Amino acid sequence: MRRVLLPLVLALAGYYALFGGEYTQADLSAVDREREEAVRQLARVQAVNDSLRARVDSLESHDGTLETLARERFGLIRDGEVVYRFTGSVGGAERLDNPGTPE
Repeated sequence: MRRVLLPLVLALAGYYALFGGEYTQADLSAVDREREEAVRQLARVQAVNDSLRARVDSLESHDGTLETLARERFGLIRDGEVVYRFTGSVGGAERLDNPGTPE
């Protein structure tokens, strides 16, 4: 009887350790997957953060970067410069003297 009872108790204990109780093997696997995803997301956020810190440093310490940003985003120019803006319709140029009339 003891020979049968001991393996049976060990098998039940093993089954309960893997599939029963509060923290099963499936729960541990799910938590491990969530942790791995959180680590990947943290790496992505850290990369974005590093990029933004480099951008801030560049804007604070390099006047050329700030000037380029002002020129591109806000269309600012220096004294004596002329800005040419080209707008066109598909298939040809627009008339500037009277845009509503056909050519």
